[in-house]
Amino acid sequence: HETKIRPYPISIEWPPKALENQPPVETCRTTVRERFGLGADAKIAVGIERFDYTKGILDRMRSIDMLLSDNPEWKGRFTFVQVAAPTRSKLASYSSLQSEAIGIYQPIRLLIRHHEPAEVFELFRAADMCIVSSLHDGMNLVAKEYVASRDDDQGVLILSSFTGASREMSEALIVNP
Repeated sequence: HETKIRPYPISIEWPPKALENQPPVETCRTTVRERFGLGADAKIAVGIERFDYTKGILDRMRSIDMLLSDNPEWKGRFTFVQVAAPTRSKLASYSSLQSEAIGIYQPIRLLIRHHEPAEVFELFRAADMCIVSSLHDGMNLVAKEYVASRDDDQGVLILSSFTGASREMSEALIVNP
C-alpha cells in the first residue's frame, strides 16, 4: 500500500467565536486605555502566552526597557501589556521566572492570570502591535488570533522566526529574539 503524507499546519477557528460579541476597535481601545490610565495617544503593544521560558517573556521585557532607554521620547507614550497565564508555578525555576518578571515595572503591565478569549480579543483589538518573541515554539496560534482579531486591517505583528507561524505569516515583522 502507498500512503501520501502532507503537512497541514494547525490554525484557528474561523471566524473566531471570541470576535462575535466584540465592540468596534475604537471602543476596545478606549476601554483598555481607561483601564490602564493611558492617554488617547498612547501606543499599546501586547504579548499573550503561558508563563514559560520558551516564550521569551523576560527577554521581551528587557528589550522594551532597552527601547525606552535608547529612545526616551517614547517614555509615557508607550505601554506594553503582557498577559501571562501561570503554569508550573510549583517548580522553582518557573516561580523564579515569574518573580523576576514581577520586579520589572511600568511601562510594562504584567497580568498574571488566565484570561478568557473575549478579554484576549479585546486586548488584541486595542493594541497597535502584538509581540510574539518565542525562543522556541510550535505553530503559535496567538499570532494568528491577533491577525484574526483585527477586522480593521490595522496593527503590526512582530513575530519570532522560531515559531511555526513565521513560515506562514510572511507579512509580519519577522525577528530573531
